[in-house]
Amino acid sequence: MVSDSEADSHGGDHQMFRQVTRDRLLYEMLKNASKSSWKVLIMDKVTMKVMSASCKMADITDQGVSLVEQLFKRREPMPNMDAIYYMQPSKENLIMFISDMSGREPLYKKAFVFFSSPIPKDFISKTKADSSVVPRIGALREMNLEYFPRQSVKQSGDLRKCRKQSMATRIATIFASLKEHPLIRYRVKGSATFRDAIPKKLASAIYEDIKTYKTTIPKFPQTETCELLILDRSVDLVAPVIHEWTYDAMCHDLVDLDGNKYVMEIPSKSGGAPEKKEFLLEDHDSVWLEMHHLHIADASEKLSDKMDTLRSKNKAAKLQQKDSSELSTRDMQQLVQALPEYNQQMEKLSLHVELAGKINAKIGEDGLRDLGQIEQDLVFGDAGYKELVEYLEESGDSNDENKLRLLMIYALADPENFQGEKAASLLEMANLPHEDMMIIDNMRLLEGPPKQVKEEKKGGFHMFDKKTQKALRKDRQGEEETWALFRFFPVIEELIEKIEKHDLPKGEFPCINETSSSLGVAVAGPAQKSGAQQSRRSRRTQGHGKFASDDGCSSDSVLKNVATDLKHMGQRIFVFIIRSELRVCHKLTTKLRREVVLGSTSIDDPPQYITKVKMLSFVL
Repeated sequence: MVSDSEADSHGGDHQMFRQVTRDRLLYEMLKNASKSSWKVLIMDKVTMKVMSASCKMADITDQGVSLVEQLFKRREPMPNMDAIYYMQPSKENLIMFISDMSGREPLYKKAFVFFSSPIPKDFISKTKADSSVVPRIGALREMNLEYFPRQSVKQSGDLRKCRKQSMATRIATIFASLKEHPLIRYRVKGSATFRDAIPKKLASAIYEDIKTYKTTIPKFPQTETCELLILDRSVDLVAPVIHEWTYDAMCHDLVDLDGNKYVMEIPSKSGGAPEKKEFLLEDHDSVWLEMHHLHIADASEKLSDKMDTLRSKNKAAKLQQKDSSELSTRDMQQLVQALPEYNQQMEKLSLHVELAGKINAKIGEDGLRDLGQIEQDLVFGDAGYKELVEYLEESGDSNDENKLRLLMIYALADPENFQGEKAASLLEMANLPHEDMMIIDNMRLLEGPPKQVKEEKKGGFHMFDKKTQKALRKDRQGEEETWALFRFFPVIEELIEKIEKHDLPKGEFPCINETSSSLGVAVAGPAQKSGAQQSRRSRRTQGHGKFASDDGCSSDSVLKNVATDLKHMGQRIFVFIIRSELRVCHKLTTKLRREVVLGSTSIDDPPQYITKVKMLSFVL
């Protein structure tokens, strides 16, 4: 099994972003660091999150790790075992490491140290200052891996507590890990506030790290191999509050989840009262992987079909339907053999059937179909003040949060009619407290100064399409949705497609490293496949051998199946948005045949987003 660092990464088929991350941690670091049969893995709080976001405990123990420890917790000495340190290059961490390995009785036999990002220049000299530590160091390396990969083709990190420089460093380690050299674009706004300058400052800081990688990382590409687009929340203020109708979005919007964790009651193995069990809605769940991007109606239908198929065709299910007196000895043997797999499949399907059932019940209880229709009509310019008033009068005592989200959308769609007395009247009609106006005002501040509208000349004719002028979105040509309320699309979907078509306006989205770009205007499109296609394929990382499992359910095999469908893809597109929605990545990865990786400072469901907007404090 060959590690990423040891192989010539300028060949081979496409590997998904999360898979590359996982392979580097497991094989480049854990497997190849120490040849001892068993070793200790020591991490700080940040790297612990990085590891847990990429690998399961079983994956880690398979590489000979018998114990996982936190750096700043009390640890028992294990002088006969090697230790792998995976940590940030902070002074506190270095002091703790030197303390562990210095003196006559170090905690471990030998230390293999991997830093998650580039180390300061004085770290080596400080380490060498203690002569007892140096002979006990088996390796001292920069892993350049300090991001939290979540679901594949979705999100690359959670950077809520980072300062600009550390945020840039974490983002840059993504490109160091993948050995990708990004063409970096950022969004420019008309205003000149400090907040509006953040995308440019972040782009500049990332580019400085990339320039360092070009001289310090072996085989790091010298010219651009992918694209990075940096945005802030103001690029699309509708997406965080409108009701999205994918199974994934509805789970996080309507179901009581703790992050991606859901607690469900399952039958007790002892036959007693039901037991509570935690489930993670992540890539290792093959049903979730298949369903999460689908419209809730489509997902509900498919789940029902899967359940019917399992009950009608599964061998264990058929045998269970027989009377016990009719079962032969051979039947009993087959039942015992097939039952564990059947129970596992039934449990997994039951989880998603329960979730879909809760979502559909909530849709009915809160009248979300009607709400979703007025939301999308406002966004597309098919409804206005009159239709909004009619909805509020008919909705009565509907969910307050839903009405607030609706008014937030209207304030963006028709700002001229959401001011002063009209705004107060709509809040009163919706039975919302006047304090909620602060949330809407804060949201508007995120958008920036209002655009100047030219005054009409008196006596002149003003000809325009009222719908087009008011609309926040226009219907996409050539795209017809099978399901109702699937019409809305986030702005980043349009921007990513413009990258693919070379239509991203340079004035609004300038490039930090434009002069050195080897990608031309953007990247080679479908019509330019001759030399560009070879360049695309040459930037893919080789695999690390065959997977042990092929059951279609484990994290290994699911990722393998996804990657199999996406071989020989084009160059990656990375989008970093300061707070983010996630919807478009799966769709565009498949459509454009280019892996789209979305990173963000935080991944918020609508209630979390509204709370943060409410708490915003602006310095104007």
